[in-house]
Amino acid sequence: MDTLNISATANGLNYLPEYLADVTGLFRDAGLVVTARACDPWTGVLDDLESGAADLALGGLWVPGMYVGSPRELSVICQLNHQAPKAVVYRGAPESFGFADLRGKVVLAPGIGGSAPYAVTAGLVREAGVDPAEITFLRDLSTPMFVELFHAGLGDAIILDLVTACEVEATGAGKIVFRNLDSGGTMPNSVYYARVDRVEELRDRLTRFTACLDAAMTALPRTSGEIVDSILTTRWPAKDLDILREATRQMTASTVWATVAIDPAASDRWMRMLAEAAMVTRAPSYAELSDDTFMKAYR
Repeated sequence: MDTLNISATANGLNYLPEYLADVTGLFRDAGLVVTARACDPWTGVLDDLESGAADLALGGLWVPGMYVGSPRELSVICQLNHQAPKAVVYRGAPESFGFADLRGKVVLAPGIGGSAPYAVTAGLVREAGVDPAEITFLRDLSTPMFVELFHAGLGDAIILDLVTACEVEATGAGKIVFRNLDSGGTMPNSVYYARVDRVEELRDRLTRFTACLDAAMTALPRTSGEIVDSILTTRWPAKDLDILREATRQMTASTVWATVAIDPAASDRWMRMLAEAAMVTRAPSYAELSDDTFMKAYR
């Protein structure tokens, strides 16, 4: 058996296909022993890649995007999410919603786990013809802290992962008025990346790993509820199982887990959003970010 060690930026429901591949033996049947840990702080994934403690990092595409042209050379192997499963929860229950409604409002954008909640939303806001400067974004605090403060009355809206958004909506504190799954389009959200200088050493293992993820994505919609529930209760024992089930249902019904292959145009769109937010010196192309050889079979 060959080992493959992953350091992830979180323990997230959007990572479900990886967890499924593990518990159903897909990795084992491919001759892989896959270990994974969630780093706190999330930037530990970069330390683990550098030290060799991790073969792969799992996290946002924006991270390797920001490092293009720097001494830290990273190569994206494949994606785990074809969409960004974020949602906007708005205080109260508006009958309709458009990003123009956020003009003059205060929006909480958790950022201690990374800049994606703000950057994605600001990019979508620009695409809708609204200047993000017309919105007051509060950033850089953790999701639990911002959720607590939202319940206490801070802010008009909050950007959240789908599970937390469903939790907040269930309390009546706000309503989900925008889901990236519905209107955000295709966006490579969570991806696996490795050090460029290790790709050839890992090539066979990474090829098998990518095939396992693809198989798990294909199997997920028809996987028994018992197996999925077991993963949910094991990984998030303190969460409401019905809310976890509903968020899983919504993601499964979307294209979040449609393919391990990154859409080049979607990658370029995400990098353009980063460039507009001045998070990169220039927008790197898909070809600069990714080793396409691992994904060609799944297009």
